[in-house]
Formats: sequence, C-alpha cells, structure tokens
Amino acid sequence: MSNQLPTAIIGGGPIALAAAAQLVKRNKPFVLFERGSQVGASVLSWEHVRMFSPWEFNIDSSAKELLIETDWSEPPQDRMPTGKELVQLYLEPLSQLDSIKPFIHLESKVKAIYRKGFDKMKTAGREQAPFIIEYENQGQVNRTEASAVIDATGTWLTPNPISANGNPADGEQEHADHIMYGIPDILGLSKQRYSGKNIAVIGSGHSAIQSLTLLHELKLHIPETTIHWVLRKQNVSDAFGGGENDGLPARGELGTRANQYVQNGNILVHTPFLIQQIMNNEETSTLSLHGTKLTQAYSIDKIDEIIVATGARPDFSFIRELRFTADTAVESVSQLADLIDPNIHSCGTVRPHGESELRQPEKNFYIVGSKSYGRAPTFLLATGYEQVRSVVAALSGDFEAAREVKLHLPETGVCSIPNTPAADYQETCCTNISSSIRSVPINEVSSCGPTTCS
Repeated sequence: MSNQLPTAIIGGGPIALAAAAQLVKRNKPFVLFERGSQVGASVLSWEHVRMFSPWEFNIDSSAKELLIETDWSEPPQDRMPTGKELVQLYLEPLSQLDSIKPFIHLESKVKAIYRKGFDKMKTAGREQAPFIIEYENQGQVNRTEASAVIDATGTWLTPNPISANGNPADGEQEHADHIMYGIPDILGLSKQRYSGKNIAVIGSGHSAIQSLTLLHELKLHIPETTIHWVLRKQNVSDAFGGGENDGLPARGELGTRANQYVQNGNILVHTPFLIQQIMNNEETSTLSLHGTKLTQAYSIDKIDEIIVATGARPDFSFIRELRFTADTAVESVSQLADLIDPNIHSCGTVRPHGESELRQPEKNFYIVGSKSYGRAPTFLLATGYEQVRSVVAALSGDFEAAREVKLHLPETGVCSIPNTPAADYQETCCTNISSSIRSVPINEVSSCGPTTCS
C-alpha cells in the first residue's frame, strides 16, 4: 500500500480538526469528510449554549501552533465560549488555513468504508490493500483511497430515544414533528415554538437541566408556559449534582438552579417515569405520554412539545465491512470499556490512553473522540486531542511519541451523589463536549467532567 495515500478523517468537529492539525505538523497528507455544510456543524446545533470550560482548555495544542503562525487572534483564555463562538473563533479559522482548507470535503456524507477488493471475511493480503472511502456529495457517490482512517464522527447525530429500553417508544417516530433532541434554542429561534405551551423535558443530565433553565426563563416572561420534567431516577434530588461542592462552579450552579425551580413549583416533576408510548389526542391536538411509575400505569396528558436529552450512541453502519470491535454494553472501543462503564464507575478513574488502547483489528483504522466512548457520557475534548496526537504519531512511525501519553483532564468536583444507581449514571454524570481541565499525575486521572451537551 502506498505511503503517499492520505489518511482519511471522518467528521468535521474539534477532534477531527485536531487530527488534521496533527497530520499537518508531521507533514502527512490527509483528507477530511464532513457531512454538514461547514465545519463544526454539530456544534452549531447547540450554538446558543455556553460551555463550562474556558478557552484555555478548548483548543488543541497543535492547532494553536498553526493558528499562531497567522494573524489569528486568540480568545481570552479565561472566558467560557458558546458553541457558536467555538466554531467562529476557533474551528472556522483553523479550517481556513492553507494547509488544511484544500483537503476538507463539506456536504460529504460517508456511506461506507472498506478495503479495496476485500469484504470483511477475506484475510490474505488485506493489510496491504488501501481503504476505500465511499461518500455522497450533491447526490453523487464518490470514492477515494486512503492509507488509514480516523473515525471522529462522534455521537451527537444519533441521540438515544425516549424509551427506557433503548428503542424508540411507540409513537416516537410518528410524532417526530413535536420532538426535539438535545438543547433547543428556546429563547431564540425556537421561542415561538415553546411560548405558552405544555412541554415535557425528558432526561436528568446537564443537557436536560440546560433546557429546563431556558424554559424557566421563558416562563418568567410567559407564565402560561408549563414545564414537565420526566426522569427515570428514584428521586429528583439525584439529578442536582454537587452544588457548591462541584469542582466546576458553572456546572454546580446549574444543578442548584434546577433544585430551586422544583422547589418553587415552576417545574412539575415526574419520577421515576418510564415512558413506553406516545399517543395523539385528536380532540385537543396534543400528545400524551404513557408508561409506568413505580410499576404502576402512569401518563401525562395535553403535551404540546417534547424535548429529549437522554444521551447519544455511536453509528457503526458505515464501517460494517471493517474489522472493528466494540464493547457489547457500552459500545465503546473495547479496551476503554472497563475504564468508563457507568455500571462500574460512579465517577471512577481513567488512566491516560492513546493509540495502543484505540487500536482495532483492522490495521490503521481508529475510532476516536466521543465515539470511542460509545454510550458512556464521560468523554472530554482534552481526551480526544491526546487520542489523535498519539494515533497520528503511530501512523507516522513515531511509536515512542505514541506511547508517551500526556493527558490533561478536569478537576471533577462532585459528579454524582452517593448511592446513585449505576443505571442512572449515564444521565447524571457527564456529557461529551468539554470541561474544566487541570494537569494531573499519571495515576490521578478522573473520568467525569460534565459539560453542557450530551
């Protein structure tokens, strides 16, 4: 296989662009495929949300080195950016560099990746065959060859459904027009959609609480707005986090505010409510949520809009002809599962990891970023930046640098309260954008650092 073939990067978010910057620094050719119309397209879906972490910890070191060589103005290190600012002040300038821009393919959805002339079953000569990246652009299917593949597609575009069993609730797809996943722009573009409406927010993580905060602000101006909070937890207090004891003040304040909203009666809590079905009431043109609460039948009626913030999961469909492994429960890279499995950790520790832990049975194929963590909600930007630094070092033949993992992770503070059931941890603890970060000894690295979006 020719060493002149580029490394293919799949995705156009912070981790994908960090991989591009690492390849540029090592003079290695690459090509990047982003399904959206611009880099950071997924980030822009939460552009109105402010991150918990300041700029100091949201910029990859190699990317920063490349940007400093231009007339780029570095944002104030101590300021916490919104998603929009992360894209406009960092990702877009990085993508416009002469060493990166020509190799980015926008509006290019990758449909399949496979070895040239090989299906998944065939072994002899497999490692010598180049990868084929099959992607669709403007309705046309194109193919290009690559020497290696870095899958940094994340999980944002494949949110978990409403039902507690991991599958869509009955009626969820049929009533999609009244359902939003993630954190809608409730006080901005979507204000009219939610003003004066009866709204159900489903989930107990920080994404859910962000939406509750925005809805509460809306209710102060439009009192007719009714807010329902649906959780699977035994007690709503399990979702409030560490408050003043949280290592991230902005994160702690979020839980404190949610507690206040509940106490003052502005938010109606339904927990533990396991939703099984969404039905339409034709007489009132509203929806009703049906399921069980403490094993008894339970429902909420006359719902106009539903906001779902129950986490996300990886999409493996386009790599099915590659030989890869994923943990059967977490759906993470196999070697990471025991470090991040929420059934094991209630804010456990994650040792520094890099190329060796991310290595797949398919040589020169890597899953990185939040997708490497599967359904676990504990991924951090800093982790992804170090992952791609190590992977690119290995692809460049610098195995010593690949093994020398240097990881900066967050001061976690209180991530979940004691005795929180492990099954509830995914919605309690962390999400997958970023966090506040510190330097730590190699044996003192915590996995949990929730932010604003999951």
